[in-house]
Formats: sequence, C-alpha cells, structure tokens
Amino acid sequence: MPEAYFALWLEAPLQSWGFDSKFYRRDTLDFPTRSGVLGLLCCAMGAGGSQTEWLAQMAGFKQAVHAFGRKGEAEQPKLEDFHMVGSGYDEKDPWQNLLIPKTVDRKKAVGGGTKMTYRYYLQDQTFGVVVAVPAEQAEGIARALKNPVWDLYLGRKCCVPTDVIYRGTFDAESKAVEALQGIARDKGLIERFEVQEGSLPDLGDVLMLNDVPVSFGDRKVYRERSVTIIPKEILEEM
Repeated sequence: MPEAYFALWLEAPLQSWGFDSKFYRRDTLDFPTRSGVLGLLCCAMGAGGSQTEWLAQMAGFKQAVHAFGRKGEAEQPKLEDFHMVGSGYDEKDPWQNLLIPKTVDRKKAVGGGTKMTYRYYLQDQTFGVVVAVPAEQAEGIARALKNPVWDLYLGRKCCVPTDVIYRGTFDAESKAVEALQGIARDKGLIERFEVQEGSLPDLGDVLMLNDVPVSFGDRKVYRERSVTIIPKEILEEM
C-alpha cells in the first residue's frame, strides 16, 4: 500500500508516554510511544471509541523517533508528581461518595478509599517523529492535525505542546527526517538518539514494548513490537 510520511514536532515543558503503568505508579517511557502518537492522531480527527478497524489498517505502518537536545546540556531528570486519589470527600454525600475509590463490587475499600499514586513526566524534551500512514488518508489526517477536533496533548492533558506539531507530509521518510533536522538546526539542537522499529542489535539497545494499540476506548488492547535505540555516537558514524 502506498505510504505518506508525517513530520511531527513534539516539544513541551512536560511529556508523559505511558507504556508499563499501573494505577499506583504511572511511569513514562523516554520517548513517544506508538500508542501515544496514534492516540494523538485520533484526537486530531475526533475519532473516539475503540477504533479497531483503523488501528488494524495502521498496523503495517512504522514510526521513527528522533530525540533532540542542546549540545553540552544535561538531560533533565524525570519529574515525580504525587497524587492523592479519593481524599477529602464526604462519603455521606451521594455525589461526593461516587468519587471515592471502591472495591470491584462497589463496597467500601479496606482501610478507606484514599489511594496514593505517583506519576512521572519528561521535562523539557523535544522529539521529531516520522509517522507512516496510508497515502489515501494522509490529506484528511493532515487537515485534522492543522485544525484538530479535540485538543492535542503530549501524553496527558497537562502536557501542552509549546510549538506547532504538524510539520508537513512527504513522499519519503528521508524527506520528513530532513525537515525535522532542519527545525532542530534552527533551534540550535542536536540529535541525542534515534528510535527505529525492529531489532538492530549492531546499532544499539533493543527493547520490547507493549505499545501497539489494537483497540482504544474503554477496553484497551495492545500488542508488542521491538525497537532499537541508536545513540548519538553511532548516528555520527552512519
């Protein structure tokens, strides 16, 4: 199937790309996930629900991530945000009581309903993402990215982008990469690492991620993919 390639620029004070999160600890990957990027496209199009059919169409199309930063500038540590869930509500008030966590059978939780959670964010990170899409869908998705139906966030609603996301549609991945590298040069940024799909152990560390969405909506389903993180030193030799 003919492909088109989007160049996306993801820059924000905070980003969070969940990949292995539980209720109490919601971590972030060090770069945008496949599910997060496809979720961003769905938000732009106003496409809610499971989107099973569309996700199946996208399954054969890849994405690559290019991480940028300033030369000589240390990478910021992850931000840990502590939350109390269900605290301070009056259980005698029917409406407030709905906000207090319960057991699976809707009974009062042992030890009370208040739960502590820890949420993690990337700080001051910049990514260029190249996403392949079916060529016949490219115009419509691009139009949605330029005029999104729903607000676009970089992982969570508090992660508001600080620059334009959509940077063009191209007929080759190399052209999309060139566009993103041009933006980086204009901002005085260098490439720190690159994430390519597939297992390429000669180029970098290989990870197995469970971040390919099969179904969104109330019942989310994901499948695995392997990716290779190519460090700056290897990129400079290529």
